[in-house]
Amino acid sequence: MISGENLKNVALNDLHIELGAKMVPFAGYNMPLQYKGLKEEHMAVRNSVGMFDVSHMGEFMVKGEGAAELVEWITSNDTSSMVPMQAQYNCMPNDKGGIVDDLIVYKWDESEFYLVVNASNIDKDWDWISKQNKEKGFNATLENMSDDLSLLAVQGPNATKLLQKLTDIDLSAISFYHFGAGNMAGIEDVIISNTGYTGSGGFELYVWNKDVRNMWDAIMDAGKEFDIMPCGLAARDTLRLEKGYCLYGNDIDDNTSPIEAGLGWITKFTQPFINWEYHKQLKDNKPSRRLVGFRMIDRGIPRQHYELVDEKGEVIGTVTSGTQSPSLNEAIGMGYVRTEFAKPGSTIYVNIRNKNLKAEVVRLPFLA
Repeated sequence: MISGENLKNVALNDLHIELGAKMVPFAGYNMPLQYKGLKEEHMAVRNSVGMFDVSHMGEFMVKGEGAAELVEWITSNDTSSMVPMQAQYNCMPNDKGGIVDDLIVYKWDESEFYLVVNASNIDKDWDWISKQNKEKGFNATLENMSDDLSLLAVQGPNATKLLQKLTDIDLSAISFYHFGAGNMAGIEDVIISNTGYTGSGGFELYVWNKDVRNMWDAIMDAGKEFDIMPCGLAARDTLRLEKGYCLYGNDIDDNTSPIEAGLGWITKFTQPFINWEYHKQLKDNKPSRRLVGFRMIDRGIPRQHYELVDEKGEVIGTVTSGTQSPSLNEAIGMGYVRTEFAKPGSTIYVNIRNKNLKAEVVRLPFLA
C-alpha cells in the first residue's frame, strides 16, 4: 500500500486543487475524483464535452529492428495488420491464463510503437515487457516515458468542434482509433488520438509535462461556448461502465482470460502470442464462466465483490463493477457468472446486505 506521503503527483496537481477537486489516492497517484459532482460531470460528457486529466497512465516506446515482433508476441490482438498511425485496443496475456494488462498500441511505423498502459501496472508491465524482450532475443529498444508525458482526454459530442478551433490539422480526417501529430493551441509535438474511455467520442492528447498547463487553459477557454467541465475519475468510471468497458483490477486481472471477459474480439490467433494455446482451447471448448452485464430489477446498487447467486441462493459468480447509471437512472453492474447464467434475459440475484435482490442479465453495452 502506498502511503499519502509517497503518492506521485501529475503535472497539474496544484491546478486541480485550485479548482476545488476532491483528490484521492488512485494507482499510486494523487488524482481528482470529482470537481462539481459526479452526475454533472458525467452528463457534460454525454451531452456536450468534458476534459479529464489522465496523466497517471503509463507510456512506453518500443522501437528498433525487433519492435514489431516483440509487440506481436506480448499482445493478443493482431498488431501485424495495423497500418502506420493506427491505434489498437489490446491486452497482454500472462503465462498463467490471465492478463498482465489491457493497453492501447500505437503504431508509428514498422519499427516504432507506443504502448499506453494502466497507471497501476506501469512497473509490472515494464518488467514483463523487458523480460520478454531479453529472453526471446527481440533486442528492441525500450523507453519508459511515463514520468515525462501528460495525457488529457477531451470527450463528448462537441469535443471535435472544440479542438478544431485550436489546430489547423483536420480532425475529421483522423478516423476512430487512428492518430495524428502536430501543433495544437500553439504547442508542438502533440499526439492527437481519436480514442477514449467514455463512448461519447473525442480525442486524447499526449503532451509534454512542460506544455500541459497551457494546453489545459487553451481547451478550457475554447470550450466555454460548449460549457466544458473538468471531470474526475468518478465520472470516468460511470461513463465507461455504461458502455461495458472493462476496468483492469475490477473486470479483468491476472486471473481472467480475455475469452472469459468477452474480449475474444481482441484475441486473434493469426499470430502466436504468449500462452495462445490456452486461450485457443478456452475459446474452442467454451469457458465455464463469462463476464456479463446486468441491470437491477429490485432496488439496490451492486458493488465490486458482492456475490451473485441463483434463485436458490447458490453462489454463481461475483460482481466486478457496479453503479447507479446517471444516463439510464438505474442500477447496473458487470460480473462473472457460470456460463449457463450468461444468456441475456437470465435472472440472477445480487447479495446486498444479506438480501438476494433480483437482476436481469443484459447485452452490453448498457447505453448504445
